Amino acid sequence: MARYTGPKTKIARKFGEEIFGPDKSFQRKKYPPGQHGPNKRRAKVSEYGIQLKEKQKAKYTYGLLERQFRNLFKKAQKSKGVTGEVLLQLLESRLDNVVYRLGIAPSRAAARQIVGHRHITVNGNLVNIPSYQIKAGDIVSIREKSKSLEVIADSLASRRSKYSWLEWDETIVSGKFLNLPERSEIPENIKEQLIIEIYSK
Repeated sequence: MARYTGPKTKIARKFGEEIFGPDKSFQRKKYPPGQHGPNKRRAKVSEYGIQLKEKQKAKYTYGLLERQFRNLFKKAQKSKGVTGEVLLQLLESRLDNVVYRLGIAPSRAAARQIVGHRHITVNGNLVNIPSYQIKAGDIVSIREKSKSLEVIADSLASRRSKYSWLEWDETIVSGKFLNLPERSEIPENIKEQLIIEIYSK
């Protein structure tokens, strides 16, 4: 199961925002990485460079590698609707992302691990594929014997996030994927038009 496992703060500094979630190290150094620090004169970035950076930011944010991301883009192109918005909807409806959004895991990386370790069910069936696409009406739950896991229990105890396309039922500790989110509802700071432009070259 390929994924990025390198230094996350360095990547966050590269993009100038906390794409992996709250980061104390990032707060101390909000400038790009490099031995010359914040005062280094940086070369002007080309149009292609700006587009590439936006694509990389989206990939790191959702925890995908190039092949997975390109395949999702191709799927978005073939779907009805605005390609950029459909791409973000496909990313948002991945099982690992839904587990993260529901507050079952503290980060997408943790959500990916929780799914991969067989702690999550969809409509009562065990699913251990992080890229599994959730559809409207699907119920995402935690396996009964996994509810006591420390990482899940701690995450649920501190969950505050509420999204209009997700419904959480505290009594049965499960969430429902109501519908695909509108672009305005997705909080990620991603300029999807730049991603479309780089793949259109």
